[in-house]
Amino acid sequence: MVYQYDVSVIIPAKNAEKFLRETLNGLLAQTAAAENTKIEICLADDGSVDDTVRILENARLEFEELGMKVVISHVKQPGGVGAAKDCAVRSSKGRYLCFNDADDVSAPNRIKLQLDLARKLSKSNDDFVFVGGQFHRTPDGSTTRYTNWANSMTGEKIRKQVYTSHGPTLVAPTWFISRSLFDKVGGFRTDVPVGFPEDLDFFYKCLDIPECVFDKVPEDIVMYRYHPNCASHSVTEQTIWNFRLQRLKEQYLAKWDKFTIWSAGKQGKRFFKSLDDDEKTKVREFCDIDEAKIGRGMHEEFDERTRTVTHKVPIVNIETAKPPLVVCVKLDLTHGDLERIIERKGWREHVDLVYFG
Repeated sequence: MVYQYDVSVIIPAKNAEKFLRETLNGLLAQTAAAENTKIEICLADDGSVDDTVRILENARLEFEELGMKVVISHVKQPGGVGAAKDCAVRSSKGRYLCFNDADDVSAPNRIKLQLDLARKLSKSNDDFVFVGGQFHRTPDGSTTRYTNWANSMTGEKIRKQVYTSHGPTLVAPTWFISRSLFDKVGGFRTDVPVGFPEDLDFFYKCLDIPECVFDKVPEDIVMYRYHPNCASHSVTEQTIWNFRLQRLKEQYLAKWDKFTIWSAGKQGKRFFKSLDDDEKTKVREFCDIDEAKIGRGMHEEFDERTRTVTHKVPIVNIETAKPPLVVCVKLDLTHGDLERIIERKGWREHVDLVYFG
């Protein structure tokens, strides 16, 4: 494919008039535009009934004066965020795709930093490159634990800790990927309009491509807005739990003969309850550091329908626990105790344990 632009900015939008002008101002301020980087702004409207499209049309001249083209497309029928992203990409002609939600604001150096890194990682026009970046939330203090977790995902963690929290280790509002990667994956799911984690689905598919290179710029490049109408609110925590649990089963549990669940508390019990019967028989033990939980000696699962105990699993001290382990502990609430135990034991991530906290 002959690329007409270096970067296509992908903006899925539906009734985005409240925040869109600020989003566009962030793109107008991109330093890359002054360095002869060819950029196009591609917005896909998903059936807006407000001034979303008019706001971008009114800004068209501002973008053109900076050498940036504006492309507006329309989703054939309202299809949700995945359909809008897919529509915007298919209307674009850039080598790299920079995803910018209609309510988020890119820092002035975002495109330059991510394009420089993507080019550094690329060896040819057809390389599969997936770049992210750091971010902050607005209002201040929104989703602090999630933000801290996501911003701590660097290096090998990007590929490894993909079963934890509520989404990809590279947060979707910071995505900057090669078009060849998008084409290889086949785009976003467009057949589920609401309640589907299209970003997590896409990210997992990219992880399954061995040649795909993941990295992120260390700078804060996106203001990720938190508000009641965020598209992410349409996806329930249970849906995401089920989604990442299914991948964990395929990648690990199906290959293990026996395993241990680290946490005899609420999260560990929930995880056990989520397993199929044949998977439950593989659970060797629960382990914990809490003496009260260890003192119970046994976890019993009770079937309310038959009024019988269906499974009994020992609860042991972490010191005697046998790998491999599924870690269901909330990682940021142990004050480093969990990491110290793992280091002392010499347990290796993805060999001796996998995080599902």
